[in-house]
Amino acid sequence: MNDDTIGLSRRKMLVGLGAVGVASAGAGLGTTAYFNDTESFENNTLTAGELDLFVHVDYSEDQGSYAQYSTPDGTFIDGNVVGGEEDGEPLSIQVSDLKPGDSGEGEFCFSIVDNPAYMWMCGELTANDENGQSEPEMDADETGGDPGEGMGELADAMEVTVSYCTPDGEGGNEIVSGSLADVMNALSAGVPLYGDGNPDAPIANRPAFDGVEEPFVDDVPNVSDQCVCFEWVVPTTVGNEIQTDSVAFDFEFYAEQARHNDGTNNPCIPSVTTRTGEGFAKQQEFETEQETSFARGRYGNNGPSGSWEVAVGPDVGSADTDNYVWTPGNAVPFSYSYDGSGTASFTLDGVNVASAIPAPSGKLAITTKADEATVSVANLALDLDGVPTALSGPDSISATNDGPDREVTYLVFDTDAADVANTFTISGDVTVDVQGDYAGAEEGVAFDISVE
Repeated sequence: MNDDTIGLSRRKMLVGLGAVGVASAGAGLGTTAYFNDTESFENNTLTAGELDLFVHVDYSEDQGSYAQYSTPDGTFIDGNVVGGEEDGEPLSIQVSDLKPGDSGEGEFCFSIVDNPAYMWMCGELTANDENGQSEPEMDADETGGDPGEGMGELADAMEVTVSYCTPDGEGGNEIVSGSLADVMNALSAGVPLYGDGNPDAPIANRPAFDGVEEPFVDDVPNVSDQCVCFEWVVPTTVGNEIQTDSVAFDFEFYAEQARHNDGTNNPCIPSVTTRTGEGFAKQQEFETEQETSFARGRYGNNGPSGSWEVAVGPDVGSADTDNYVWTPGNAVPFSYSYDGSGTASFTLDGVNVASAIPAPSGKLAITTKADEATVSVANLALDLDGVPTALSGPDSISATNDGPDREVTYLVFDTDAADVANTFTISGDVTVDVQGDYAGAEEGVAFDISVE
């Protein structure tokens, strides 16, 4: 097999965020007859501390008589580049002519200058490609093609173990193990690291990694007691199905100050900003002030037949609709999903509708509308292309009205075209509660999901 590549690139090994807040308090002074005296405290200074993560790397691989490789002594990452140089390059390890029986191992040790920090390990499988098929592979594997992006078998064939270890390589507790695909899937969700190497404690307020004054002492790395070791092997039981296949993956280590912090912030989960406002989201937030498709749960006539209560589609006239009977005051689940291929489905408390829609191209939004009623949407969650995505902002929105005018409010997800090009799902709970003087209006009480 030729040109199989394992990449450990795009590492973000440095987190050095510092902030100094300066606060002042003043009081107005008028003319008084009070005795007074002033003592001055001058030339006061506030200096930000430092949090600079160095990752020391010792990596080697064994390809038998074909090749042996190891990183040079003293290799370290700072500022995302080898050696911390201004014009340095990220660490990228490539393995060619990979065959069953080949293996590799790496040790990552940490110098955190100069404050204790909580640490996380993140990862991502960035490629698992077929790269066409040789004749022997075609006999063993019928799933491929050319170029066969995402269709390779190598990520499932490689066995990987990530564990704690000491700076001298002594093994410790396992962090995660399995196929490369399984391990990268676990790391993509973020794995908290423990400064004592014991993962049995709760994540919150777990043992942090100690800080050091300098990353080197007499040119020797000055590292924490716990390192992370990474081992991979292509078992000899693997056959021709991996010929010509290639994988690429990223590692990321993240350090965040331990002071005034409980260590639960997970930096590995992608996030989308949310915000709320008044009016219709499509008019306030969408560039064209129009939605390309929608889903709606409305009070309608609140009956098992007649006017619809649940809809999804490009517009109201072409939407797929169904009936639903609300129980005022009861919270019920809903979800809206796009399959990445032109079909959207909307489920409200078990009632499902589906429709072809134009390809989404931007923001997503929830709009709540209330006339002599309250409509509340809560516990919102967003999944982008199979990855749970944190919401950086509000996760609920509600509208309420007890008067002549309907209240309309919205929550917008600040997604872009790339975020919504593939599958995505919005889910949450909705509660509708109409008031005793609600006169009835099909569109007066509803919530919409709008797609730009």
